[in-house]
Amino acid sequence: MLDATLSSMDSTRHSYIAVIDDDESLCRSMSRLLRAASFHPITYPSAEAFLEDSKRPTFDCLVLDIQLQGMSGLDLRRRLSAVKDATPVVFITAHDDPAVQALAETSGCVGYFRKTDAGADVLAAIRRSIGAEDPDGSRSLERT
Repeated sequence: MLDATLSSMDSTRHSYIAVIDDDESLCRSMSRLLRAASFHPITYPSAEAFLEDSKRPTFDCLVLDIQLQGMSGLDLRRRLSAVKDATPVVFITAHDDPAVQALAETSGCVGYFRKTDAGADVLAAIRRSIGAEDPDGSRSLERT
């Protein structure tokens, strides 16, 4: 059991996760959740702030709000795809809409969640996207 826990910690030790959301309280809570799971979160209040950060690390995954002020999360995903940035994206939203979910899934996201969904589910999608082990010791690469 301890070996599985240490192995899980090793696999996420240098995993940087960007949280891009204009909801400051969500950024704080998502950061706490990610740090507790041994990830290194960096938050941005907008897509523009993310793009303007010339010192950002290479991210292993982006947790991206669909409805941001200014450039939307879907628009940021398209812009990154246009420059061949294949960083996995997990979309989160407060306004679940089947048409928007279809667009998000078509964009190649690795997960789509409502902000009220369990944090464990979001973590599982992030872990799968980067090939990290789950706390139970299993390694999963499949996408949701």
